[in-house]
Amino acid sequence: MVACSHPGPTAVVTILAGLLAVAAGIGADRVALTAAAVLLGQLSVGWSNDAIDARRDIATGRRDKPIAAGSISRVAVGTAAGVSLALALVLSAVIGWQFCLAHGVALASAWAYNAWLKSSPASVVPFAISFGILPSLATLAAPVPVVAPWWQSVAGALLGIAVHLTNVLPDLEDDEATGVRGLGHRLGATPSAIVAFVAVIAGTVVVVIGSAGTTPVVVALVASVSVLACAAAGLVRALRRPDRVVFRLVMAAGLILAAQLVVTAFAA
Repeated sequence: MVACSHPGPTAVVTILAGLLAVAAGIGADRVALTAAAVLLGQLSVGWSNDAIDARRDIATGRRDKPIAAGSISRVAVGTAAGVSLALALVLSAVIGWQFCLAHGVALASAWAYNAWLKSSPASVVPFAISFGILPSLATLAAPVPVVAPWWQSVAGALLGIAVHLTNVLPDLEDDEATGVRGLGHRLGATPSAIVAFVAVIAGTVVVVIGSAGTTPVVVALVASVSVLACAAAGLVRALRRPDRVVFRLVMAAGLILAAQLVVTAFAA
């Protein structure tokens, strides 16, 4: 069950949401509720992805996928996805209707990607929507709910675009073989990597502009230089030969942008 939940992305998104909630100063009890709701939501997304993709994973011999390897049944994973989704929405409603609405939209977007949008040119849209909403989950969980600043939402959406285009890079051939042709597959490995790097760079610029006056100059400088360094190295390599190194460089740049979002949220 843990392997089917996509533990890496689930943990990263949950931690990011928790840190943003702490930065929003909403109180320890609401931070815990926010993190728990996001964790349950992410578990539902991961489990639904593996349950929906089970036939494709079996067809391509994905032994790293527990359902395809015969370690667990598709019914068990699908049931867990439904239960965790219901619990996520119940817990979200406890936090407040504004939070529940925003979280519901983010989860609906992610489930829509798993169900059918991953095979369309609009495959990037759910990532932009869900990551764009993420900063507001922290502020909407406050006793007096408010939407996050525009620049946090825009940077989150750009991070989502980069994450999506990066995420498909290792599986392009397997996905193509089973009929999955999202935006990344249609663009190809090199253009996808380039767009991902550009999105991360744009996200960093947005954060620097939006947080100007509240974030120490040295923080903005270090984050910007780090992202640009990863992006420059990745772009050069992507133009020559897109490989796992490009994938890791995009992920590194994305994690720096996520950290920049958290730091600037604390400063704000």
